[in-house]
Amino acid sequence: MRAALYARVSTEGQQARGTIGSQLALLHERVAAEGDELVAEFTDDGCSGARLDRPGLDALRDAAEAGLFERVWCLSPDRLARVYAYQVVVLDELARLQVKVCFTDAPPITDDPQANLLTQVQGVIAEYERAKIAERYRRGKLFRSRAGEVISWRTPYGYRRLPRDGERAAHLEVFEPEAAVVRRIFEDYTVRNLSMREIIRGLAADRIPTPKKGNGVWGASTIARLLHNEAYVGRVYFNRTVSVPDPRPGHRPRQVPRPREDWIPITVPALISEETFAAVGQVSRDNSKWSPRRTEPGQWMLRGLVKCGSCHVGTNCHKMRGRNGTFHRYYYCRNHDPIRAGGSDRRCTERNIRAPEHRGTTGQWSELVHRLDQRGRRRVVYMRQCASAHASQPCAHARTQGHCMIGIGPVRRFRE
Repeated sequence: MRAALYARVSTEGQQARGTIGSQLALLHERVAAEGDELVAEFTDDGCSGARLDRPGLDALRDAAEAGLFERVWCLSPDRLARVYAYQVVVLDELARLQVKVCFTDAPPITDDPQANLLTQVQGVIAEYERAKIAERYRRGKLFRSRAGEVISWRTPYGYRRLPRDGERAAHLEVFEPEAAVVRRIFEDYTVRNLSMREIIRGLAADRIPTPKKGNGVWGASTIARLLHNEAYVGRVYFNRTVSVPDPRPGHRPRQVPRPREDWIPITVPALISEETFAAVGQVSRDNSKWSPRRTEPGQWMLRGLVKCGSCHVGTNCHKMRGRNGTFHRYYYCRNHDPIRAGGSDRRCTERNIRAPEHRGTTGQWSELVHRLDQRGRRRVVYMRQCASAHASQPCAHARTQGHCMIGIGPVRRFRE
């Protein structure tokens, strides 16, 4: 009789120790003793029995449908599937295709009610055992992480994970060649005021390999994640996500973030100071505020600076087409939106602030100067100089000119 073998191990550790080889050796002996003709072997290395979409099992089911064999040998029912419902699905499918399933550690599946009951009981016990193993594994990882042990094998760029030994638990140590690159990226971003793309060009020019050695190009998202990773100030976290089933059939469970108070902090060697890490957040906020992206040159010179004189909140920019087809620009109070204001009764009733048409910055600043009294003219002249520099290089000027009036305080709406 033409026969096939199926073997499975659940974890990568079992795969590394070669336990799947012991299963295959036992199955080979049984096939030889039965006098069957071995035509195929199917294995799943490091695949959980709680899932039905396994490469080896899928290949076995496809081969059974093609009629390549008449018997399947497996060590035990829990090797076929850990979930009893999945066992029933596979066994019914193979029975429909007239393929007999035999186990070396279980009685053959026949019409005997007692043999079928024993197989079913073994499936239920295997599912219960899997749930208990998963719970013990979860609690063990929580205990070890609260004791300061680094559980995850995925380490941040710039570190290496040392497994636990007889003297010390698993921990991270600084890998200096990559740590120097991390310090350079933080310095370029916070001190030299380089953008992420400029940092990427510099790393590419120096031929510095990426965290994924096979990819030779740094990405902006990689730089962003690195700049906001708290591991570089000495904190990594465990228990950040929870696995929830995906309602869509055939999809793996999703990882959903847990509340931050449930995270377990683990202390690791720091590469940068807290001040440098905080400066990254400030630079990111400045870039978001002063970025000229999606703005027209020479327009919205007071963007991010004007405040409503009634509500004392910031204003948004709005471009509106008139009846004759021309566009008009306005600054309007954010509390015009009743939801933003906290209710219709708290909605701002002030008019929109017209951004006058001008060439360059002369018209807009002339109107602003006209609305100020004589005592504020000297300050406005200085603000005009800052605005000219801000229009040419907004991000760099806002970060480097600490004494700039634009960077210090917003301009309020002036009433006639």
